[in-house]
Amino acid sequence: MRILKNICKDRLALISLVVIMITIIVGIFAPVFSPHDPNEIKMSLRYASPSWEYLLGNDHLGRCILSRLIYGVRPSVLWVLVVLFISVLIGAILGFVAGYFRGKTDAIIMRVCDIMLSFPGYVMALAVIGILGVGLENILIAFALIKWAWFARIIRTSVLQYSELNYIKFAKASGLSEFKIICRHIIPVTFSDIAVISSGSMGSMILQISGFSFLGLGIQAPHAEWGMMLNEAREVMFTRPELMVAPGLTIVFIVSVFNFFSDSLQVAFDPKLVNSKNTTTHKLRLSKMNVQEKKVAN
Repeated sequence: MRILKNICKDRLALISLVVIMITIIVGIFAPVFSPHDPNEIKMSLRYASPSWEYLLGNDHLGRCILSRLIYGVRPSVLWVLVVLFISVLIGAILGFVAGYFRGKTDAIIMRVCDIMLSFPGYVMALAVIGILGVGLENILIAFALIKWAWFARIIRTSVLQYSELNYIKFAKASGLSEFKIICRHIIPVTFSDIAVISSGSMGSMILQISGFSFLGLGIQAPHAEWGMMLNEAREVMFTRPELMVAPGLTIVFIVSVFNFFSDSLQVAFDPKLVNSKNTTTHKLRLSKMNVQEKKVAN
């Protein structure tokens, strides 16, 4: 409840949350919100300008751009959310085990994470795509293989920070089982860190999947996806640049919303950050005023 109150007090956080929820609902119920079939080809409407029937116009095959944007929410946002959840779940389980039990268990899990993180993300993704082939499913598998190690290391650091607190030691001394200690005491205090890093990773994953689709390695035609829409409009980017505006601005807007929400969520979990930011801003203003006064005096 406290977190919701803090979010409601922050106008940017509330707007971002509303936009995210609307985007998810539109993606789930895309057939309801879509005015036309996104794969319906009408060559008579090829490169047609926006109209009341087709608000954003038509592409090179006469398909409705607005309908394809709406259906593009599914691979660009909804499936990324699913993969993010799986990656965070795997990383959280291994991070809790490594950070709480330590010793050989921690060493083995962290060495595996080091091996996974030693490969650049895009190189690892390209390797998986090269083995399994192009397609949205294979990119999502590559993301899950890449991201879990990063989440495991971050979450393990958070668990190490809280596992040495006095009330955790008291719970161990009282004979409470390890599983109950983790569920009752460790997970609640680390949830804020997990939520912040998860929401912060969402924007980068959307950009990555759109980038792979733009290169032709992601979702394949005739399915709609924002990055692939950019790739299809690339051929006429100088003669019909407006075809790239809709998917490009959609990607920028959604990624920005998730980034804004991540920053606001961090402040909501730790309201002290607001005071620290205000204090820093006040100090900067005072320093600027002193510099200006010195200039005037000279």
